[in-house]
Amino acid sequence: MNNNTQPKVIVANWKMHTTSTEAIQLAQGVVTGFREEHGVSVILCPPFPYLTAVSDVLRGSPIALGAQNMYPEKEGAFTGEVSPTMLLDVGCKYVILGHSERRHKLGEADSFINQKVLLALACGLDVILCVGETLAQRKAKQTEALIDSQLSLGLASVPADALSRVSIAYEPVWAIGNADHHATPQQAEDAHAMLRTRYEQIFGKPAAEAVSIQYGGSVVPDNAAAFLSRPGVDGALIGGGSLKADEFLAIVQAAVTVTKSEMQTA
Repeated sequence: MNNNTQPKVIVANWKMHTTSTEAIQLAQGVVTGFREEHGVSVILCPPFPYLTAVSDVLRGSPIALGAQNMYPEKEGAFTGEVSPTMLLDVGCKYVILGHSERRHKLGEADSFINQKVLLALACGLDVILCVGETLAQRKAKQTEALIDSQLSLGLASVPADALSRVSIAYEPVWAIGNADHHATPQQAEDAHAMLRTRYEQIFGKPAAEAVSIQYGGSVVPDNAAAFLSRPGVDGALIGGGSLKADEFLAIVQAAVTVTKSEMQTA
């Protein structure tokens, strides 16, 4: 279904890391080292307190700004939360929603994530929706059913004309930062194919062919090309590997190299 010529999207999720100074230096390092390439997009998602500082660094560069989360209200008495309008105000174009850490550590349900998705899109943010299974769920052979549920419930009621602003990040939770369990490029390819098939069932073939599906499972410079060259793997959501500019840029360069190769053989 997917001809493997999707533009590659490399997303840096800094999670709860960096100080203000470190965030600025990291963003500056990525901006300095990144040369805009056809077919590769880069998105940096720093912690909330540093969004403005990183936005200033990214201004005028081809690198986009994203946030790691948001609350599904434009404003109100929601102490400690951040609204989509605030994210837009500081320069965000993207927001990560449904990340495994928010699902499993903070108890976010699919229905709550769906509220965020709908409001983010309505306000003008592009959404990166995360889906994926734990090791226990995988061993119980629940992967397909679980991802089907996360996808269908998370994207419930999304209007057809907003689908172009939604991408999916597949996170095998069991492979994230786990020295004992590593996903293989083949496992990533299989999961992405299953995801795209289900996406087609929900939204139709054109939408499924167009949707970008990133892989998020301990991608590092040494394995980036192996994952990114697999059919249907349209990019990567990077956690720990995004916290050093040289390592992150090596992953970006792998995406550039794979993209050039795919364009030559397309």
